[in-house]
Amino acid sequence: MTSNTRVVVIGAGLAGVRLARRLGELGAAGDAGSALPPVSVTLIGDEDHAPYNRVLLAEVLAGRYAPEVIALPGVDRLTRARVTGIDRVTRTVRCADGSAIGYDTLVLATGSNPVLPPLRGLFTEGRHELPEGVHAFRTMDDCLGLSKAVRPGVRAVVIGGGLLGVSAARALAARGAQVVLAQQAERLMERQLDPAASRLVLRRLTDLGVEVHTECRVRDVRSAGGAVRSVEMADGYALDADLVVLACGVRPRTRLAEDAGLAVHKGVLVDDELRTSDPRVRAVGDCAQHGGTVYGLATAALEQADFVAESIAAEALSPRRADTGAPARYTGTRSLTRLTLAGGTASSAAAPAGLVPSGLVPSGLGPFDLAPFDLAAFGETDPLPGDDVVQLADATRGTYRKVVVRDDRLVGGVLVGELGTVGALARAWEGAEPLPSDGAPLLHLLTNDGGS
Repeated sequence: MTSNTRVVVIGAGLAGVRLARRLGELGAAGDAGSALPPVSVTLIGDEDHAPYNRVLLAEVLAGRYAPEVIALPGVDRLTRARVTGIDRVTRTVRCADGSAIGYDTLVLATGSNPVLPPLRGLFTEGRHELPEGVHAFRTMDDCLGLSKAVRPGVRAVVIGGGLLGVSAARALAARGAQVVLAQQAERLMERQLDPAASRLVLRRLTDLGVEVHTECRVRDVRSAGGAVRSVEMADGYALDADLVVLACGVRPRTRLAEDAGLAVHKGVLVDDELRTSDPRVRAVGDCAQHGGTVYGLATAALEQADFVAESIAAEALSPRRADTGAPARYTGTRSLTRLTLAGGTASSAAAPAGLVPSGLVPSGLGPFDLAPFDLAAFGETDPLPGDDVVQLADATRGTYRKVVVRDDRLVGGVLVGELGTVGALARAWEGAEPLPSDGAPLLHLLTNDGGS
């Protein structure tokens, strides 16, 4: 390492901003005379907007937050540029404006792109833009485009019933749109929820006025005059549409890494130090694949950013690691998925403090007056043969709690409706300590407020 370590971070999302902010703090400490040499950080982002919390885009679409409310704190300096290439020999990053930025350590925090399904009519020969009225839902521009187009009574079709699709459908319904959600899988949020929990989400969306179709494959998006007019299903049934939202998942942004000759599979391959196949290049967040997994979760992105910041600081203090022993290792995340589907009216509440809130915390707009509906999922929610499963359900209150126990340890759970126990359950899961054999403490965690 040089006395002034040059760190370049490509990507100004949650992971990139967290990393740059933390490294800036470490660099300031070095300037103040501590043992840590100064760290020079360059954060590069290619969006025209100030860096923002992507987790809260649904709140902007629902009308709860203005775009500036979800801006990420602590971004003092940002280089707005589109990176076109990485030269690993000269250790420089090339930008579209012709400039080049040198680095000692490069961190890829490039995030992910929305998956655009291979539907007929989505793209025609010679056209590389989506038809008018068809939107992905991944960036602030996507969100603002949808916000401009939505109005009471507009006919909207959301394609995809995962976490993003459910959030988009709720937000559009909150703005008064007539929403149809088309999900190819047999249930909503099948990656996070078991069938019982998914049925409660379905009921909640129905209460909000969303028409939900599962096991429903879309095959065609029909346009007239360049604007979308309908969506056709595989069975020939057509839905009239003024708006179509593509919420079909995301794919890691790996093009820069591939072009630079780095090892890539689903994401940019990283080891337990979050290094790529080039030890001077790290990757964090949605673009990184660690231990065979692309996490795609905000919590994991922040954990990885903190890990890399501390690792870079350790290297700056002891470049040769002569007296530090084995390097620290990233062992993966244990992240909680949390979503709130809420009714009521708009409020002027500010966004939750910090980079990431406890979950998506919307307040629906429009004619709804419904109690908040929370859900959380963690760990392995589908039991294996031999696992013990404890379930509690209250159909009247619309609540559901389920935990999976394996070898006397809590390995996962789903909670829907009331989350008073989620904190205690999550702590028991994270600690991975054996549960008492009589089962009483586990029942206590399921039925009492554990201090979430």
